[in-house]
Amino acid sequence: MALVLIALGSNLGNRIAHLQAARDLLKNLGAPGTFEQSPVYQTTPVLCPDESPDFFNCVVAFQYAGTPQQLHNQTQGIEFHLGRDRSAGINAPRVIDVDILAFGDVMHNDGLLEIPHPRMLHRRFVLEPLCEIAAEFRLPGDHVTIIEHAQHLDSQEPPLQVVQAQW
Repeated sequence: MALVLIALGSNLGNRIAHLQAARDLLKNLGAPGTFEQSPVYQTTPVLCPDESPDFFNCVVAFQYAGTPQQLHNQTQGIEFHLGRDRSAGINAPRVIDVDILAFGDVMHNDGLLEIPHPRMLHRRFVLEPLCEIAAEFRLPGDHVTIIEHAQHLDSQEPPLQVVQAQW
């Protein structure tokens, strides 16, 4: 079993409903009783096309028994099932985004999947929600905790707004 950290985001349609649907599907992948979720935050799009709607973002954590590749296939399946249109281009508005941030102490890069997520430590919309559920987590080979990374984050992102604490 490995503790996995996953970021969820949506900036099209009923954003809360999309996050809830993704969360519910992810809950089925984890060991019973291990699922945690952050509050949902409203965030300004980062590196997205002009006029992109604001995102609702959150993170979830759970114990997972499969491999990183299996989890990646499952998260891609969740995106497809919920209507993600990958033909729209990188950083285009999306119904749902499901990104694996970390997979226990695994470091992995096969060209399709990189774990830990290469940009997670530079994104307020990832670090602040992570502080809610995994503040003391350390990435593989890193002696700094998530909360310490968040405290030293140099980001131009505006402060996050909690949209829904319980969802």
